[in-house]
Amino acid sequence: MQKALETAKLSGEDIPVGAVIVKDGQILSSCHNQKELHKDVTAHAEMLALKEASKKLNSWRLCGCDMYVTLEPCPMCAWAILNSRLENLYFGSYDSLYGAFSTMPQLINKCNSSLNFKGGIMEQECDTLLSDYLRNMRK
Repeated sequence: MQKALETAKLSGEDIPVGAVIVKDGQILSSCHNQKELHKDVTAHAEMLALKEASKKLNSWRLCGCDMYVTLEPCPMCAWAILNSRLENLYFGSYDSLYGAFSTMPQLINKCNSSLNFKGGIMEQECDTLLSDYLRNMRK
């Protein structure tokens, strides 16, 4: 999660979210939000990390991989995560508005996924990063 936090800080004008995908202790991808940079609504950290890891493994199936992300994934990212066959998802901050795993727990059953997930990992650090960003944006 520490690497995801470091990566999130590279988000520039975007909401600071970082996502890292690991397999067998090796980092396959490390991405941050780039929606503003690319003017692309799908350029979420999780989506970019999934694409990068898939390229490295030459497969969309990311079996045996874990994702660490600083903010609970939205429904778009959650569906991609579930379909990618990741083994584990660890996220920092909960998102009570858009967070798919805490607000739509039935989502996992919809695609017959065996994904394990746990939120609240380094939650305070992730929350602080987000609140600092929002405070600066309001200035």
